[in-house]
Formats: sequence, structure tokens, C-alpha cells
Amino acid sequence: MTAATAPPLPMILDVVEVVAVDRLSPAFVRIELGSPALADFGVDGPLHDQRIKLLFPGDDGRLPSFEGVEADTWWDSWLALPEAERGHLRTYTVRALHGEGADTRLVVDFVLHLAHGENGPASTWASQASVGDRLIVIGPRRGVPFGGIEFTPGDADRLLLVGDETAVPAISAILEGLPVDAVGKAYLEVPTPDDILDVRAPAGVRVVWLPRHEQPYGARLCRAVLTLFGIDDGAEPHQGMAVDPDLWETPTYSSSGEPIDPADDPADHSGPGGTYARATGGLYAWIAGEAGTVTRLRRHLVRDAGLDRSQVAFMGYWRIGVAMR
Repeated sequence: MTAATAPPLPMILDVVEVVAVDRLSPAFVRIELGSPALADFGVDGPLHDQRIKLLFPGDDGRLPSFEGVEADTWWDSWLALPEAERGHLRTYTVRALHGEGADTRLVVDFVLHLAHGENGPASTWASQASVGDRLIVIGPRRGVPFGGIEFTPGDADRLLLVGDETAVPAISAILEGLPVDAVGKAYLEVPTPDDILDVRAPAGVRVVWLPRHEQPYGARLCRAVLTLFGIDDGAEPHQGMAVDPDLWETPTYSSSGEPIDPADDPADHSGPGGTYARATGGLYAWIAGEAGTVTRLRRHLVRDAGLDRSQVAFMGYWRIGVAMR
């Protein structure tokens, strides 16, 4: 009598192995991950800015086991482990998905945070990764709702994509998945000119790279975007405002997870950016990166430029001086 086979989890939760490592630039390293478990990885449509969880080995080099864990209990099971055995859980974006079946390869671009001090556990792992290293992926299984995609332009007739180096992988994936007739602009701030990557984009989307050099984080990004809307506040991204470390607002829900009613935050087209806002009623803006930068852009684009909340997604991927828990 054959033992019954347990049904697959509604998401991919399995060990994968490094099959290739490519140092793209001083700030970026591309790592390809492989496993037969990735044969079912994917969503019913474009991946866009699809988020996944990666679980890195703990200080002892070992990965926790999820054998026999149910889909709705994996998180509690992981938290119940002694801290030394949990490893380190972080969120990343799918850069690409190649191949099929057992040969499926999941591509993730890692940012090495050398510019602002000591690397965290994920950056450290990525900077030292070699073929054969292992980690755990938690991601979407085709045919099952998973979430984690925020790029939802709807029927917008033009796009504005904005991000620092932590958002470059997501923006790059979005750009490469756009229809050929897409129109818009993408502003990407990176540490140095050597970190400008080769990214494919439709002819109608202008990609602007902004090497930071020695300027403060977000300074060039804020200046470029606010200039587009005719706004000049003369301040650095982190001056004179409270920064929400959990800033994450999309056209449909806020940082607290509450639904957003556009009527509660109506657009004001009388500000200095009103002319551009009126001219771009079909604009959709996707903005991600350091929370201070995103906070300042959010304030100006919604309050001064008059963009409706239904036209924008603001996501604070990280915050200067605050380690991810």
C-alpha cells in the first residue's frame, strides 16, 4: 500500500541552490537560484515588481527546516525557533525567471550596501555567495493567489518610475515587461556611474540614471522628480519632516493596511505642479526606495503637484540608520 502524498503548499517554500553568480557592478550582484521546486514558481500574468521572501542561513551556516509545516503555520513555526536557529528573513524582488520545469532559474539582483557602513546578513551572504550555496525561497506558486505585486497602472497613458538602488531590480523588471507602446520616464539613483546597468525599456520610456557620487541619499532623485513637476523646496530629502519607517501606500491601501478612499485626500491642481498634473491625468507613478526620500516625494506629489492618490504607489523599502528586523 502506497503512502498518501501530501498536497503541495499554496506557495513555494523550499530550499534552492546558487547556480550562477555575476558581479554586475560595485553595488549589484546577480544570483541565479535553481531547484526542481521552482518548476511551479510564477503568477498568472507578468511578474512586474513581484516580491518574495528569502531565508538566509543563520550564524551557524544552517537553514531551518519546514518539513511537514502547513501553509498557514509556517510563520509561527519559524518564529517559535530559537533565534540562533532561525536564520535571517528578508524581502527581495524577482529580477527574472528563466527556463522551465526542473531547469527553472530564479534571478535575484542584490544590492551590496557598502556605501553606508557594515553589510547586513543578506548583503554579506550575497557578497560571498558561490555556486552550491543554499537558501530558502518563499514565493508564488502558479495558479494560487500570493500578492506582492504593487505595479498596477491600469489604463494610465504614461508612467513615472522612481527609485534608488534598492528599487533598481524592481524597476528594471517592470521596464522589461512593459508593452512596446508604453510612454513615460524612469529615474534611477545609484551610488556611482559604474553602477549604471544595461536595462531594456520601450522606446517611449526615457530612463535617466542619477549617480549619487558624494551627495546625500535621495538628493538627486528628489531634485529630478520635483523639477519635472515644477517644484523646488530647496531641502534635502530628510530635512524638516517626520519619516514613516513603514511607509507603504498604494492606490488601494495605506501603510496601516486600511483601504484608501480618494475622496478623503482629493487632488489639488492649484499648486505649483498643477499644470503638469492636469496635463498628465493619465499618469501612474510608482516610487520606492529609502523612506525619507519617498516621504518627501509623497508629500510634494500629492499635496503640491495635485496627483490623486489613485495615481501613485509609495513604498519605503528601507530607512537610513535603521536595521531591518
